[in-house]
Amino acid sequence: MSTLCASALEKPLMSIVKNNFIYRILKSIQGVGQWMFQQTEGLTNAWFGPKNNPFYYLGGLTFYFLYVLVITGIYILIFYDTSVEGAYASVEYITHDQWYLGGIMRSIHRYASDAMILTMILHMLRRFYNDRYNGGRTFSWVTGVPLLWMVFITGILGYWLVWDQLGQFIAVRTFEWIDWLPVIAEPTARNFLTNEGMTNTLFRLLVVTHLALPLFLLGAMLVHTNRLHLPKVNPPRQLAVGVTLALLILSLLHPALSHAPADLRIAPSTLTFDWFYLGIYALMGVWSMKMVWIIIGGGSLLIMLLPWLPPRKRDPVAVVEDHLCSGCNLCVEDCPYEAIRLEPRTDNHKHFVMVAVVVSGKCVSCGICLASCPVSTPFRSGPALKSAIEMPDRGLQAMKTEMVEALASIKCDSKVLLFGCENTASIDKLQQLGVARMSLRCSGMLPVSFIDYALRNGADGVFISACRTGDCYHRLGNRWARQRLSGERKPELRGRVPRQRVCFHQGAAADFDKLAQHLQQFCQSLKRPQTVVANVLKDGEQSLL
Repeated sequence: MSTLCASALEKPLMSIVKNNFIYRILKSIQGVGQWMFQQTEGLTNAWFGPKNNPFYYLGGLTFYFLYVLVITGIYILIFYDTSVEGAYASVEYITHDQWYLGGIMRSIHRYASDAMILTMILHMLRRFYNDRYNGGRTFSWVTGVPLLWMVFITGILGYWLVWDQLGQFIAVRTFEWIDWLPVIAEPTARNFLTNEGMTNTLFRLLVVTHLALPLFLLGAMLVHTNRLHLPKVNPPRQLAVGVTLALLILSLLHPALSHAPADLRIAPSTLTFDWFYLGIYALMGVWSMKMVWIIIGGGSLLIMLLPWLPPRKRDPVAVVEDHLCSGCNLCVEDCPYEAIRLEPRTDNHKHFVMVAVVVSGKCVSCGICLASCPVSTPFRSGPALKSAIEMPDRGLQAMKTEMVEALASIKCDSKVLLFGCENTASIDKLQQLGVARMSLRCSGMLPVSFIDYALRNGADGVFISACRTGDCYHRLGNRWARQRLSGERKPELRGRVPRQRVCFHQGAAADFDKLAQHLQQFCQSLKRPQTVVANVLKDGEQSLL
């Protein structure tokens, strides 16, 4: 009997061990990458400010570079000859004879395409390292991988259309790679063994494909962002002007040039590679075509499956209490992932005709909707305190109980209650400061009435720790929290609350020392009633005044 039980439990236990091991490895990799990104973003914040930090607008910059590519590409097309004989000469004409405009346009087109690949790769790496690619974000992650390959294909076709020695090399290698597939009956690379094998029809087909893919790409990118509320599809004006000037300066200092004209009778010997697009062709010279297919295909599949590797427990989904919901629409406006919508009621309520409905597949369990609800107040009484919308595993009653217990645990002179976002610096390390700590899934999950309640029930001050400005783990939570405190967004903090007893700090996990320093200064300032401390800043990171 014991043997049978051991056998029955062996597979589940081994599965748990394996999953835990993979999970630990994954977290270790993410931790290193996250630290690197946060250090770099801290420097760029110091240089450009949070409003123009390029790392916070990688998606918007990708859209912007696509716009630049479309505009410059249209200009180049006006002078481009779609015949095999005239393609190279037409590109040379705009590069040299019309260098003052056509040549600059070509160079900007080249460098904007490189920049687009760079921002897309950084965008994916940043999402992965910050663990923002699974759960309700899975759709955006999975749809992002095909977008990357569409950009690669479009760029490779662009190099091909120049029809110089590099274009010749790309054409031959591409068809040799395709010929490896068993579905190809007759080798297509034979068409490129002689100059006579190239036809104008093929070139025109390539031009049409090169023009159509960006338009299709733009539509696919809009689908990629359609589950996000207020997606960053455009960079700030100053950042857009800055990257445009950078492209222009780079184009003037190092203009894009062609190789010698293509000649299929001669094998190119020396080529200058654009490693952003053509790195795959270097692999073809080292490994077999089969191995390259395995690496590219297997790698793409692995990246797309990352949200499910290893299998994780499904996060709880927000629950609506229909009898408390007034259909005010605040939770709908605040949800970063458009996971809530209003629908007509079916319960014949006397006063309200609409009710909030949660789309379970989009909910990421951030809890921001709880703080959006006007019913989310600890001042209400009753045996089971509930909000009109809340998280089933951590509802309004549980949060109030936790806050009351935290207030009772304060032993030091300055009684400070710290509400800390679990995605920033670890607040558990602040125990030595003697403050009460309460962890939140997001700073936007905190109902502002909790601040009022804490200050009226024993707390001398309330300190809120949120993600960096412009970089909330849940996209918009820190912005909504800041606006509720400053009275710019409902539900807002009541006017009776003394602002000098509230501090809102923004930083990342790498900013722990700064968090500890600001918290200590805040505790000391509460001992001096005449001292005014910083509350909410509309722009930039939080600091004490």
